[in-house]
This record gives sequence, structure tokens and C-alpha cells, in this order.
Amino acid sequence: MTESTPQPPRAAETPEVIERFGVRRTDPYAWLRDPNWREAMLDPQQLQSSIRAHLEAENAYTEAVLQPVAGLRERLFAELRGRIKEEDASVPDPDGAYEYYVRFRAGGQHPVACRRPRGGGAEEVLLDGDALAEGHAYFQLGDWAHSDDHRYLAYAVDTSGAEAYTIRFRDLAGGADLPDALEQARGDFVWAGDGQTLLYTVLDDEHRPRWVYRHCLGTDSASDALVYEETDPGFFVGLDRTESRRYVLIETHDHTTSEVHAALADDPAAGFRCLMPRERGVEYAVSDSGDRWLILTNRQAQDFRIVQAPLEAPEPGHFEEVVPHRPGVLIHDMLLFREHLVRLESEDALPRIVVRRLGDGAEHSVAFDEAAYALGISGGFEYDTTTLRFSYSSLTTPGRVYDYDMETRVRSLRKEQEIPSGHDPAAYVAHRIEATAPDGERVPISLVHRADLQPGPDTPLWLNGYGAYGISQPAAFSPHRLSLVDRGFVFAIAHVRGGKERGYRWYDAGKLEHKPNTFSDYIACAEHLIDAGYTGAGRVVVHGGSAGGMLVGAVLNQRPELFGAAVADVPFVDVLNTMSDPSLPLTPPEWPEWGNPIEDERAFHTILGYSPYENIQAQAYPPILATAGVSDPRVTYWEPAKWVARLRALKTDDNPLLLQTNMSAGHAGPGGRFDYLEEAALRFAFVLWVFGRAVG
Repeated sequence: MTESTPQPPRAAETPEVIERFGVRRTDPYAWLRDPNWREAMLDPQQLQSSIRAHLEAENAYTEAVLQPVAGLRERLFAELRGRIKEEDASVPDPDGAYEYYVRFRAGGQHPVACRRPRGGGAEEVLLDGDALAEGHAYFQLGDWAHSDDHRYLAYAVDTSGAEAYTIRFRDLAGGADLPDALEQARGDFVWAGDGQTLLYTVLDDEHRPRWVYRHCLGTDSASDALVYEETDPGFFVGLDRTESRRYVLIETHDHTTSEVHAALADDPAAGFRCLMPRERGVEYAVSDSGDRWLILTNRQAQDFRIVQAPLEAPEPGHFEEVVPHRPGVLIHDMLLFREHLVRLESEDALPRIVVRRLGDGAEHSVAFDEAAYALGISGGFEYDTTTLRFSYSSLTTPGRVYDYDMETRVRSLRKEQEIPSGHDPAAYVAHRIEATAPDGERVPISLVHRADLQPGPDTPLWLNGYGAYGISQPAAFSPHRLSLVDRGFVFAIAHVRGGKERGYRWYDAGKLEHKPNTFSDYIACAEHLIDAGYTGAGRVVVHGGSAGGMLVGAVLNQRPELFGAAVADVPFVDVLNTMSDPSLPLTPPEWPEWGNPIEDERAFHTILGYSPYENIQAQAYPPILATAGVSDPRVTYWEPAKWVARLRALKTDDNPLLLQTNMSAGHAGPGGRFDYLEEAALRFAFVLWVFGRAVG
């Protein structure tokens, strides 16, 4: 830093004293939380002027510091955009006389929802996302779905980024919207079988999906019938419909417990019945097959099993084994067809698809060749079919969509992700290696680099991590990361505990009192990559978003010397204060993940021991870029703002510390597909600048 370097803003310190369990803490930046944060989340213009001024000063500082790489950001944006096929469409999904799909027009930011007669014919535009987005600083088209008779379309839109949706209806016979509007909705909904009734979820004042209502077309939403109310603030409510379309499901859950209520789709007013009352630590999901429920559950099965039970008696006493529990083989999902049951499972951090014929129980797996890859399954609209649609990609292979005949075992490639600017998978190599954690656990690492690169101590390496909520990090293709890999970076994913890469125990070993394992696993991965010669100390970029941003903050406090730069996207870094505030949207539902520091002294001390904001030290930190969103209901904007303010006050180095706050978007950033690339270009330009590779 020199005299000509822009000077960073300094947040005012207004100490707030907090005492719990005999521990006295001082929070000097608590004032950055707007008392009217709910209003500001839904309308960023409501943000308190002093807070807005500070965030805008941080944004101006970030732009000033990165002014020397403005040209690089422009080149990166063009490069990233050049890898997106602008005029593109999804594989049509057949349903009766029609097939439905989305497409993008050249230059279009938002999807266009379409249908056409099955087998070919004139296209009918159902929704034009670009037209709907006009005049909005932020726009996101959420779920959209047609009624069973194909007459009406329900669709959800978010114009704030706060994930509070308005559901509207379109008469497809004439293309006009009905006057019906359902406000403050979560955005998920299901049609009943009559084509006139929609069930939808509504958010409460704490922004939690709490209620399910039933709306009849043409009626005032104020008279909508309340179908279900969740009284436990720790449980969120969602909606689904079974693959056969016979049943509508209300699913309520936290991170470790679930409960399902079912009603016949053709008689939505008849009422729902609970299939199995919630039992702490027991999760289950259901679908119907003839006179039976198929149930995916972890009851007496840590890595889940599939059982069946009569429709009228789905209790555990009537369970019959279909797919037994196998320790270490985690069943992630099941998909039901009239004659087949498909499951997506993983073993030793690799996914696979298994098809089971219901008639005789015969099973087979769908085979793949690469060492590490990502899979997804989707059922579409049709139940009485032998066609399974699945997606595949790897660190080197762009995404592919296949239709797979479950009887003949023939797969048909329906779509391959095109990279207009060009991509040769053979120009890259991918590996799966393992690091050893301090307690002896073997932690998988997936990595990719150019085939003509010989990594060494000077090689920069981008190491991504997450490790929370049981979410596994897939070894999937991303065209964006090529902007780093083609400039000589190694890109790696640390499959740390807290995900489910190695079964449910991998998740259990990275949450609550075991949460520190997530951070020690990540540090072990960084050290192993250094020792194995892929990079050197001080050449690793630590990256994570949301709960992965917590990982970034924690490992920076513990081992800052390992890292040459840090990128923290909407980072969850003020963990102790957030988990101590039950009024925040996600706090009660996340106590099973992190612990309840209000009532549990052990949880309090565990979180206090790793919470990034609480553990900032007077030490040198590498260059850091953090992002935030004013409308973010998941990680509120003040978490990264407070974290950056405290880092700036305590750190002993002159390395750049930047905060970029999106003043009109939420957790996922801008709504448009090209607007998002501006943020990606910012991240990459920052890292390339830090590592002295800003040219080219």
C-alpha cells in the first residue's frame, strides 16, 4: 500500500456488551444491523442512511482498489460470456399432448417458458422472462407449472432478491393473466387434479415458510383456506406431488427431522393426514406405487434404506424391506415410475444410479468411466414410462443430458453443453486424491488442471470448500473456472466433513460439537496439496460461499500463512450472534446443525471457539474479497460487513481487504444470467491481480 492507494473506510465502533454463561463479549459493529432489516430486505431503499453510506463507501473502495484491473474484468466478463450459448434451450419434457421446455434468446437475461405439440409443431410462448423483468432492478422467475388439463399456468416471481415471491396465473387459452395474485409466498406450489385449485406456502414475519393455503382460481386470495400451519419455528414447510400425481404432499422439516402429510390430488379439500408423526432425528420421504407407499428413510438406517408399507398403514410396524441399509452407501434420492424404482446413491464419494424393476426386484447400475463425476436424476411429468432422464458432467466434461431406457439399457444423448468459444476435454486432466485429517480420516480432494501444466510450489491453486447441511460438493463441470485453469491455476474441491460424500456419518462428524472437523479437514487438504507439489504455502486461494464462507473465516483465523488470497461469497461469519437470535429467518431451523447457544452452554462454547467474527486476531491475513447482498434472507448483509470491519481494525498487514455489497439483490446475487458473470469476473480479477497474473 502506498500514499496513492485509496484509503479504506473505517466503520465507527459502538460497543455493545453481550453476556451469556459467564462470558462477557463486546460487539463494536452491532450497529450495522438495521433495526428495520425486514423492511430493508424486501425493499433495499428502506436501509438506514448511515448503514447505506458505509456499504456504499466499501463498494467505492473496492472499485478504487481494483481500478488497475478494470480492463481485465472486462476481458474476463467477455470470456465468461463467450462460454455461454446465448441462444439455448432445455430438452423438452413431454406431458400428454404437449412437451414443455425453457429457452434463452441471444442477449436474453431470463428464461422463456414454452411448449409445443408433442412430436413437433409450432412453439407457444407461455412466459417471457425478459419482458416480465423490465423495469425491475432485480428479477427472478421462480417455479412455473401448468395445470393437469394444460389450461392454466401458475408462476412465481421475485422482484427484490429476498426470496419472497408473488404467484400469478395465466390463462393459456388467450395468454392473459388472471387478476389473482398470491403475495408473500415462498414460491413453491402444486396444482390439484381439478385444474382450478392451487396449494401454496406463505412466509411469516420472520421470513419462514409456515403456512399452506388453498386457492381457487377466480377468488379473492384473502378468502383462501388455511390447509396447514407449522407451529414449531424450527421447521420449514414445503409442497410436492408424487410422481403418479395421485397425492399432494405437505413436507415439513428441519435439518435432521421430517414429517409428511398426504391428500388425494383429486380431492384437495378433503384434508391431509400425517403419514408418520415427526420423531427427532428421523427423516423420510414418500411416493406411492399402487396400493403401497415407497418410503426412503433413515429410521434404523444411518445411510438410509427404502421400505414399503400399505397406503392406509405407513407406520414402522408395517415396513417391508425393499432396499436394505448398507453402511457407507448413502441413498440420496429415489424416483418412482409405474414399473421401476430409481435411486441415486453414493459410495466412497462417487455417485451412481441404480434401476430396480418393481415386478421382480432385478437391479442394475448405470455405468460411467471417469474417475470423478457428478450425476442428477429427474422424472419429468410422465409416470407410465420406461425412460429415465439423467444429467452427467465431470471436472473436464461439460454437462450432458441423457434419456435412458430402463428396460433395454440404451442411453440416448439429448443435449450436450456447448462452449461457443471452444473446449477440448483432452486438454485437461482431473484427479481424485486424499488427504489425512488430524484424527486419521481420509478426506477426498477432486482437482483439475491443464494437461500441459506441471504443477509446482509456485503454482496458484483455488481450493473450494463447503461442509455443511449434509450437502455434498459434486465434481461437476463449470465453464467459469476455465478462466483460472487456462491461466495456470489448479482448481480443487475439498470434500470435507459436514457434507455427505462418505455417507451420513461424514455429515454427523462435521456438525454440532464436531464442527471443528470441517476446518481441520480443509487445512489438511491444503497442506496435502502443498506437500504433494500441486502448489506452495501462500499460493492457495481459500474459497467458499454462505456456510462455506464460515469455513473461509475459520481457517483464515487458524492458519492464515497457508493462503495467498481468500474469496468469501455471502459468508456466514457471525455465527454466535446469529444463532443467539431466534428472530432471524434461519436461526431456529439451524439449531440442529450448529447447536443452540441460547440454552446449551456446550454449544455456546463450541461456536465461540470457531465463529470467524469472534476469533479475528491481531495477525497478518492474506488479501480478502467478501461479498454481501442487502436483500439476503439467508446470510444477512451485516455479517460480512461486520466481519470486514473487525478484520480491518485488528489485522496487522497492509494486504487489501475488500467488501462488495449488492445493494439490490440477495443470497444468489443478481437475477440475470449475464449480470451474475460480472461478479464472477470481479472474483477472478481480484485473485489474478493478487497473484500478479492480471495481464492476459
